[in-house]
Amino acid sequence: MIGRFPILDVAPEVSPGVAKAAAGETFPVSATVFREGHDSLCAGVVLYDPRGRRRPLVPMRELAPGTDRLGADVTVTSEGRWSFVVEAWSDPYLSWCHDAEIKIPLGQDVELMFAEAALLFERMARRVPRRPAFARLAERLRDDALPAGERLALATSAEVAADVAARPLRDLLTRSRRYPVQVHRRRALFGSWYEFFPRSEGVVLDGGPDGASAEARSGTFAAAAKRLPAIAEAGFDVVYLPPIHPVGYSFRKGRNNTLTPRPGEPGSVWAIGSHEGGHDTVHPDLGTIDDFDAFVAEAAANGLEVALDLALQASPDHPWVAEHPEWFTVRADGSIAYAENPPKKYQDIYPVNFDRDFAGIYSEVLRVVRHWMAHGVRIFRVDNPHTKPVRFWEALLAEIARTDPDVLFLAEAFTRPAMMHTLAKVGFHQSYTYFTWRNTREELEEYLRDLSGDTAAYMRPNFFPNTPDILHAYLQHGGRPAFEIRAVLAALLSPTWGIYSGYELCEDRAVRPGSEEYLDSEKYQYKPRDWAAAEAAGMTITPLIRTLNSLRRGHPALQELRNLRFHDADRPEMLCFSKRLPGAGGRESDDVVLAVVNLDPHHAHEATVRLDLNALGFSPGDQITVEDQLSGARYQWGDANYVRLDPHAQTAHVFTVHPAGTAS
Repeated sequence: MIGRFPILDVAPEVSPGVAKAAAGETFPVSATVFREGHDSLCAGVVLYDPRGRRRPLVPMRELAPGTDRLGADVTVTSEGRWSFVVEAWSDPYLSWCHDAEIKIPLGQDVELMFAEAALLFERMARRVPRRPAFARLAERLRDDALPAGERLALATSAEVAADVAARPLRDLLTRSRRYPVQVHRRRALFGSWYEFFPRSEGVVLDGGPDGASAEARSGTFAAAAKRLPAIAEAGFDVVYLPPIHPVGYSFRKGRNNTLTPRPGEPGSVWAIGSHEGGHDTVHPDLGTIDDFDAFVAEAAANGLEVALDLALQASPDHPWVAEHPEWFTVRADGSIAYAENPPKKYQDIYPVNFDRDFAGIYSEVLRVVRHWMAHGVRIFRVDNPHTKPVRFWEALLAEIARTDPDVLFLAEAFTRPAMMHTLAKVGFHQSYTYFTWRNTREELEEYLRDLSGDTAAYMRPNFFPNTPDILHAYLQHGGRPAFEIRAVLAALLSPTWGIYSGYELCEDRAVRPGSEEYLDSEKYQYKPRDWAAAEAAGMTITPLIRTLNSLRRGHPALQELRNLRFHDADRPEMLCFSKRLPGAGGRESDDVVLAVVNLDPHHAHEATVRLDLNALGFSPGDQITVEDQLSGARYQWGDANYVRLDPHAQTAHVFTVHPAGTAS
């Protein structure tokens, strides 16, 4: 039902689900607000914190002339369930000013206009304490001995207008309904992820260097813990472990996904379950549950959170298969259907059929999740959630949020947009995205405008340039510059990004032409890496990754999503973007980061970059100082600027921005 003034199409409103934000995040609220006639109409946003306390009203402004679409930016300061209301009201003072500034200079209704103004100021003097000046002003406005121009100037002076605006008369006040906003802990928005397989750390290959020997012995949690200081030193916040559970023996996959594994090949970690246990068990080769607890404790000591894979599937040897055969689909020949994504086949995995015993499966998965929560896991990366019913995730995530709102879930759903968006709306805190397949400037700008725009109200991207399943052709054929370019883009465009181990070594060999699968994929075999030797030989881009993560931590502007802005460059190979946060982190000035990236990993390119200085917090024609955080170079820039980037020397400029003549 429409109130006295229509307040329509309020955003953010998310259905199903509720809008999301992170503690300390600023987000836009907008609505279409209008009225009949020509009198002045004002609107504002009021936040209510989780305790129901009303926060100060934030005035709304028209977003585009003549559209009646108004907006304001509001900031939530703590975790919990917030809400907001849009309020609209008639402002009689502004209406009077509009008419008076037209009529009085023309001599129309002069004394009547001043009489009405006097009544307004008397109302304001009575309603708001400590405004005796308004009562005296009312008297002067009625004094027809004073020239009309003088009285008009008194009533419309900047001082009076500011005082009225601070505490306006709000006639015919109309309120929208309350709109909820769920505010999560900061890690839901901002973080740097590092994925690695514990079984490859400290692996012993007694029989040979190829990882296929019958004498090969798995790495352990204790050996993997020795890797944690280096991961933390590179600036990562989250260490993500693929499944750490027992691996099935039936139809075990061998090297490069072969159906005939050689002795000693460990199989795919996603073929979960054997006589040694299921989803609530650690692989005995990795150690015991106490060893896992020690790994989590060592991660915390290095400032790292542990994220664990949650893959709801089973090997043919999983205890679920014997104990709950009703949880799986039986084919016409009596066999249990294994997983398929034609033409891919996963003979070592049985998918769970949630429609056969929804309540039973839900109860077991909830138990498994709570088991790992009790062992210090507060982040889960969910494998292929789009192959399970949405209502299952809606129920599970709501239950976990009810008791443990700090627990976060990342959706690994490379699927159709409708499913990706709906999973985000029903409770997933983060989402994998199509970033890996967006490589041209046009693709990146279009996609990032979407991610940082309306969808940011419910879907938070986590940009991984690679995963154990995905080695894009751009990386296969672009050499080291390609890895540097994609790292810069992922780390700076999204507040959350991550890499899969080996990315820093620029591992780029595919199993076959046209495939995105790695050659000798770590999914199916041990993959030891000599990190120290690579570092010593300069065969790693870890220094760049370390710098990017340091910049992300040091610049609050890079920890946000909705503040992304693109700038024009006259070459399609050049991408230019910025992030700005006014007065961020207690700074007196804005925090502004500006990046120019050569998207071509093979060739140098020159371009003229034309900056939207307003988006950087400056005015057209201003001169600014830009300081490259990768090279240390400093330049004086203006509206149009020359750039040359050779990917074999420097793939990108990452500038901090300051007023002309200053620097950080």
